Amino acid sequence: MNKVLWVMVPAEITLVVCLLAGVDVPAPVIWTAEAVVLTVVAIEAVLVRRHYRAARLTGAGRRAALARAVEAAVPATARRLLVNEARGVTSLVRWVARRRHGVREGDLAAAYTGPQTAMMYGLLFVSVVETVALAMLIPWPLVHMILLVLDVYGVLMVLALHAACVTRPHVVGADGSLRVRWGALFDMPIESGRITSARVERRYPDGSLIRIDEPGGTLDLIVGGQTTVRVDLTEPVEFVRPMGGRGTATAVRFHADDPAALVARLTQARKALAEAPAVAAGGDGIASGVA
Repeated sequence: MNKVLWVMVPAEITLVVCLLAGVDVPAPVIWTAEAVVLTVVAIEAVLVRRHYRAARLTGAGRRAALARAVEAAVPATARRLLVNEARGVTSLVRWVARRRHGVREGDLAAAYTGPQTAMMYGLLFVSVVETVALAMLIPWPLVHMILLVLDVYGVLMVLALHAACVTRPHVVGADGSLRVRWGALFDMPIESGRITSARVERRYPDGSLIRIDEPGGTLDLIVGGQTTVRVDLTEPVEFVRPMGGRGTATAVRFHADDPAALVARLTQARKALAEAPAVAAGGDGIASGVA
């Protein structure tokens, strides 16, 4: 059933777009596609209902029961992809409105898109050129519309990916906390009490976006083939990979366009937080002596 869903959803979207564009799709193709869709939807509805009723019998509320039913019926990877794409679309809106996600008053937003911006725009340019070239070269309307849908979708996803990175920067909280992010795909919050040290450390590691040397070891969040900040932790901190896999790390290396400013603000915020109890205790002692 999961494999059928992976094929059915993009196929149905493509068919709808072709019909809206006026492409003459043979009637048997439409009937067959709709029959498959209705059958799969009916089966999924039955499965969701069964899981929902089972959850309700265990005493779960309606919302919790529905969440359990969807979790049981829809593959985890599919759910994660849908969430990531939804966040990417909302990031486009935030980008246009010049609004950042998760940055409060008193926080420092640390950008990290510098090394990848040229690559992103280059990829976007190539995608647009490919879309125009295929539109001029392919004579068959149905094939042309299918490829057009895929190309436009690809262009939007590249824009959404870049927009998510711009609107979701790293965040140094006023309370000394740190939020390490990469777009809508990676978000690792770290409390101030779990940070032992932070320093500027420029490295050029090999590998993909997320790499960890060993379970519970050092996590690399690589942007443009480099990392510029290292943060050591008091204990393993959990993180979630883009497709939902989980791991832990006792140190994090990541990139910031201005690593010195990030490290300075993080050190300053943690120092102020550590000094606050001492100042409060000193004030209480003076008040007691006066009394």
